[in-house]
Amino acid sequence: MSGAVGDEAEIARVVARVRELLRDYRPPSFDHVPDPDAALFLCAVDHRTGYEAGHLVAGEGPFAGSELMWAVALRAARGRRGLLGAGGLAGVTAEEVADLFRIDDETVADPGRRAELWRDLAAGLDRDHDGEARRLLAAAGARLGGGGGLVALLAYYRAYADPLAKKSQLFGKICERRGWFEVADPECWEVSADNVLMRLGLRSGLVASGDLDRVRADTRAAFKRVAAAAGVTPPLLDDLLWELGRHDPDLLGRQAGDLREPPRERGVHWY
Repeated sequence: MSGAVGDEAEIARVVARVRELLRDYRPPSFDHVPDPDAALFLCAVDHRTGYEAGHLVAGEGPFAGSELMWAVALRAARGRRGLLGAGGLAGVTAEEVADLFRIDDETVADPGRRAELWRDLAAGLDRDHDGEARRLLAAAGARLGGGGGLVALLAYYRAYADPLAKKSQLFGKICERRGWFEVADPECWEVSADNVLMRLGLRSGLVASGDLDRVRADTRAAFKRVAAAAGVTPPLLDDLLWELGRHDPDLLGRQAGDLREPPRERGVHWY
């Protein structure tokens, strides 16, 4: 491989595999997400859930990891209007976060940190956008990137301070898919570069091994090239690779061997 990101032959090989996978793939509609507030606050704490097992939620599943966290929280919110909003989370405690995400004998990792992120986001949303995610989306003016776009507006809040904007891109994707946000600058879409996509990039030989920051950045750059060459949007590619790749680390090949993504850094809340 030449350089940190795959050469043209490697990109072409992965593109061919992506096109094959896309033939039978249907992306998620996110219809289970009831409103922009729920999406905003759940994306804000969607990192390293800490669940160790899969669980049924309301008779569906089993769900694991991020899917489990969302399913448990949305089940709770169905019976408590406004729970996943600025008003409901302005003074949330670590104990309340642990209870909210509890399923059987498990709950999320580090509920205290998640409570801090929610309180900060609730205070900021109340200060800047009258406590409503819909007003935040309106303020972005259909722009994902740029100084006043959605990613920049979200970066004021600690939960969304990731320099690669993983959570911001996820929130934007959900809102666009649900019809809450129209994106006028689609060139600003990126893939999420989470643990699943980093592992796929490394094992396929598309991305070279390195430290966490380097691998995350190279993964995002490589898969943006793949999306462009395959004629799909980065959000669609992101969904495809995450949904299929979390169960199959060799989805795109194993040319580089049995590699894994770099370990998470302590205190980081976006990977």
